[in-house]
Amino acid sequence: MYSTEHKFRLVPFQAVIGLSVAFFLLGFMHAGFFWPLLISLPLVALGAYDLKQPQHSLLRNYPIIGHGRYLLESIGPPMHQYFVETNKSGAPFNRDQRSMVYQRAKDITSKKPFGTELNVYQSDYIWLTHSMAPKSKAKELPRIMIGGEQCIKPYSASVFNISGMSYGSLSSNAIMALNKGAQMGNFFHNTGEGSISRYHREYGGDLCWQFGSGYFGCRQKDGSFDPELFAEQAQDDQVKLIEIKLSQGAKPGHGGILPAEKITLEIAEARKIPMGQDCNSPPYHTAFSTPIELLEFVGRLRELSGGKPIGFKLCVGQPWEFLGVCKAMLETKILPDFIVIDGGEGGTGAAPLEFSDRIGMPLREGLVFAHNALVGIGVREQIRLGASGKVISAGMIAWAIAFGADFTSAARPFMFTIGCIQAQICHSNMCPVGVATQDPKLTKALDVEDKSRRVCNYHRNTLDTLNEIIAATGLDHPDQLGQRYICQRVGPTEIKTYDEIYPSLLPGELLGEIKDRPFFKKYWALARADSFQSG
Repeated sequence: MYSTEHKFRLVPFQAVIGLSVAFFLLGFMHAGFFWPLLISLPLVALGAYDLKQPQHSLLRNYPIIGHGRYLLESIGPPMHQYFVETNKSGAPFNRDQRSMVYQRAKDITSKKPFGTELNVYQSDYIWLTHSMAPKSKAKELPRIMIGGEQCIKPYSASVFNISGMSYGSLSSNAIMALNKGAQMGNFFHNTGEGSISRYHREYGGDLCWQFGSGYFGCRQKDGSFDPELFAEQAQDDQVKLIEIKLSQGAKPGHGGILPAEKITLEIAEARKIPMGQDCNSPPYHTAFSTPIELLEFVGRLRELSGGKPIGFKLCVGQPWEFLGVCKAMLETKILPDFIVIDGGEGGTGAAPLEFSDRIGMPLREGLVFAHNALVGIGVREQIRLGASGKVISAGMIAWAIAFGADFTSAARPFMFTIGCIQAQICHSNMCPVGVATQDPKLTKALDVEDKSRRVCNYHRNTLDTLNEIIAATGLDHPDQLGQRYICQRVGPTEIKTYDEIYPSLLPGELLGEIKDRPFFKKYWALARADSFQSG
C-alpha cells in the first residue's frame, strides 16, 4: 500500500508535483494539457496538507498514498462479511442466521439442503431431543398469560416479541414498520427506554412500555420520576404491560448521555425532555435504592397503571443482588408480574468494547439462575420469566424456554426484517438502509408497508417452526419443555442433558436448610432485602 523503504516514501508526492509542473508548462503549448491539472493540483494540496497536519503520523511520512490504508480499513468489514466469512463464521450473527431471517420475512422457504455444516462431535455441540412418538403440529401460535394474582389486567402475550429499541436510536419509519408488523401479528412491541413516540401510536400495535433510569416519558424537570405523567401514559389502552429497565446486556451498569444536538422536537416530545441541553441517563435509578424499595415501586406502578402487568429487565450480575430481591419479595409480599433476563451477549445498544465483551452474565446462566431462585422461594408459578439475548430462531426460543423462560423477545432479528444488513454503524447516524438513523434522506428508503409485512411474516414463520419442533419432541406446548430435553457433548465420548449440567432447585428449597447447593447457600447468606450490598 505504501513503500516500506524510507527513501521512497515521498516519491508519490514528488511525482504529483512533477506532473503538475509538466502539465502547466505544456498547457502553454496546447490548452488540452491544462485539464489534468484539475486532478493533479488537488493531490498536491492534499500532499502538502498531509505533511503539515498533526493527527496522523502515517500521512506525515507517506503523504497522499497513506490514505490508501484508511480506505482499505473502512471497506474491510463489509468486504470480509460478503467475501471472506463462511456461512457459520460471521458475528454477531452469521450468514446462515441472517439468511434465515430474510427468507422467513419474505415468506419464502428457509429450508437448507445437504445437512449441517456444524461439527456435531465438538465438545460444545448442543441439540434438542426428539420423540419416537411425535405429535401433530399445533395450528395456533403459542401464547402465555402475563399477570400474577396481584394484577387485575393480565395480558395474553405471544412467546416471541420485539425487544426494546427506542425511537431516536431507530428511525420513525423503522418504529412504524415494527409496530404495524406487531399489530398484524398480534404480538407486543417494546418501546425501549426512549418512551412512546407518535410513531409507536400510528398503527396501534400492542406496546410494552419500557423506562429506565432517565424516566423518559414520565420524568420531572430534574429527571426524577413523575407519577402523574406515568399514570397518564400507562393507562393508555395501547400499553399492555410496563417494564422497568434495571440494566441491559449490551452495557449493564452503564449510563448514557443523549447530546443536545441529537435531540429533535419529536424526541423531546416523546421523552418529555427540554430542547437545547444534554439529556442524562444515569447508571442507577433514583426512584428506589434497595430491593425492598424496588418491590414497593413495582406495587406503586401497578396501582398507577390501573392494574396492568409490571415487571423489570436486567442482565444478571452479582448473584446476591437478585437473591436480595427474592428476599424482598418474601418480606413485602409484592411480586412483579414478569422479569426479563437479558444476556451479556449484548444487543442493539452501542457500548464500550469491555462492556460488550466482558461484563454481564450470559443468557443461559442468567436464565437458569433466575429460574432456580424463583423456584427456590416458591413463587415461580406466579412470575413470568422472559428471555432476551441473541434469540433469532425457533430453536433458540425452544432453548430459552427449556432453560426456564416463559416468553422471549428479540431486537436485532427484527431489525433484519426491516432491512438491516449488519453494517454495525448504528451509532453513526449513517445507517445505509434507513433503520438506525435520523437522516431523512436515508430514512425514506425504508418502506413501512413492505417492511411491516416482513416483520409479521418472520414472527409467524418462526413460531410455526417452533410448533414443528414442539411436535417433534412429543409435546403439546412450549411450556412443557425443560432442561432434560437439551443435550450437550461435554467431551469426545460424553453427553449430558442440561438438567445434569445445571441441577434444579426444588420448590421452596431456599426457605429451609440449604444442602448440597454450595452456590446458592453462599449467595443466599450474602443477600439482603434492605440493600443491594452483600451482607
